[in-house]
Amino acid sequence: MTKRTFVIGDIHGGLKALLQVLNKLEVKEEDTLIFVGDYVDGWSEAAQVIQFLIELAEKVNCIFIKGNHDVWCENWLKTTIVKPLWYMHGGKETMDSYDAFSEEDKKEHLSFFENMPLYHLDEENRLFLHAGFTSVHGVEKEIFTENFYLDRTLWELALAMNKNMDKDAIHFPKRLQHYSEIYIGHTPTTNFGETKPMNAFNVWNIDTGAAFKGKVTGINIDTKRYFQSDNLPDLYPNEKGRNK
Repeated sequence: MTKRTFVIGDIHGGLKALLQVLNKLEVKEEDTLIFVGDYVDGWSEAAQVIQFLIELAEKVNCIFIKGNHDVWCENWLKTTIVKPLWYMHGGKETMDSYDAFSEEDKKEHLSFFENMPLYHLDEENRLFLHAGFTSVHGVEKEIFTENFYLDRTLWELALAMNKNMDKDAIHFPKRLQHYSEIYIGHTPTTNFGETKPMNAFNVWNIDTGAAFKGKVTGINIDTKRYFQSDNLPDLYPNEKGRNK
């Protein structure tokens, strides 16, 4: 039986959208699901998303990459300190979603966040991370690990490249040479007027704007066939998400 690997983009508290995507993927026990982060902050079911993912990992092989919003939520669960920046960018909705969860639940969720890797490299030299990296020597030489969930320059570099440039050319960016493919989220494709996953050289961006007016996306990394949810505002018609 063929084992498939799917990458799931940013979710931002949209459990209904995530369920739609997983149903369309028709996930089987032998499949692998790689999530590129930002599970929380936006729509009203952030805590419910985390609970669902914890339970999903008991049935299917899952890899959960940590995003910047996950870092912020983790810090809140650990310290109870509410930082204004986080509060304004989806934190309020995430805090509200935890009202029905016990302290024990919160501890379990904190452990879930704490154990998330910042990137994953598979046996075929494909890299998965939330945002990007800046070291020309690759992720293992990255000095500032915050770049793994905050950097946008990797995606900007890939977009700016001349599509006709030879990958063996001396001036070809070294950051793009280390890995056969790179899968990221973090920077919504809707910022570029695109509702589908975007590909620039060997970088695939699968954040299709779920935090705002877009969708959650899942993509088969071998066939590049992708599946999407409805637009999040249609699934949560009485909410604004991060459309402030």
